[in-house]
Amino acid sequence: MAFTQQNLPACKPVLTPATVIATFLLMGFVFIPVGLVTLRASNTVVEIVDRYDIECIPEEYRSNKVAYIKDDSISKNCSRFIKMDFMESRAIPESTTVPFKVVLKPMRAPIYIYYQLDNYYQNHRRYVKSRSDQQLLHGLGYNDTSSCKPVESSDDQPIVPCGLIAWSLFNDSYSFSRGPSKLKVNRKNIAWKSDRDHKFGKHVYPFNFQNGTLIGGGKLDPHIPLSDQEDLIVWMRTAALPSFRKLYGKIDEDLDADDVIVVRLMNNYNTYSFGGKKKLVLSTSSWLGGKNDFLGFANIFVGSFCILISIIFLLLHMKNPR
Repeated sequence: MAFTQQNLPACKPVLTPATVIATFLLMGFVFIPVGLVTLRASNTVVEIVDRYDIECIPEEYRSNKVAYIKDDSISKNCSRFIKMDFMESRAIPESTTVPFKVVLKPMRAPIYIYYQLDNYYQNHRRYVKSRSDQQLLHGLGYNDTSSCKPVESSDDQPIVPCGLIAWSLFNDSYSFSRGPSKLKVNRKNIAWKSDRDHKFGKHVYPFNFQNGTLIGGGKLDPHIPLSDQEDLIVWMRTAALPSFRKLYGKIDEDLDADDVIVVRLMNNYNTYSFGGKKKLVLSTSSWLGGKNDFLGFANIFVGSFCILISIIFLLLHMKNPR
């Protein structure tokens, strides 16, 4: 048979020097324009990144940040200022109205609000395993929470949601105002729809959460089901890298080039014990997503490399033709 004897008709391209040179040239002419287009799309994104974990600590506690963050009697309120028309970066006391962070371009809605954590290893094996997906979906009806150790129960009562990931929920909060008017932050639909619909129960409510002696992070409203606690859902989707951003909300108003934005935040989350960093990120988006120059530069590099290879092959072929 032709099939068993491997005698079926097949395409057998012959890699002549002209074919190889033309192929590399074509790849270069494709990759470079794609890279330029993606790089242009990335450059249209306006992004503000503000590290606030140091500036939002009073001067007298700068030498002992851990004591400050663990002391509940100290106010954690902090104000930051964003002005949109000139370039300057300064640290300002809360009482002043001088802008500290500025951007040269206006920002068009929707404006996405992220919190960024650095040197935070959500990909640690023990941390990633410390959760119960069945409990998140079925609540107290699921009794096997051994995977949640060491945060599976408190005072002989089960914890919903259990595990280190939920226990360490991020709990800094942000509010924004432009002049006398407050900017509304939309915190709906910030989590994946598949997570809301299929991974967190609509009839599962927090139970005995953060009621122990050691509090890890944010608390949850016991009257709201887990499927509607989107800040928890976003946090539970663990990051692969030690520096990551998670969506906090959206501002559905344009910010003009002469606006002064006041950010009032609560500096609650303890990243000082392990040398972590906290940043607030405001970003617009393009048809390609957020700001990321890597894809554009990668395409330009590959295209340029292909053209360089084709030129080298052409010179070698001209010198020693077959």
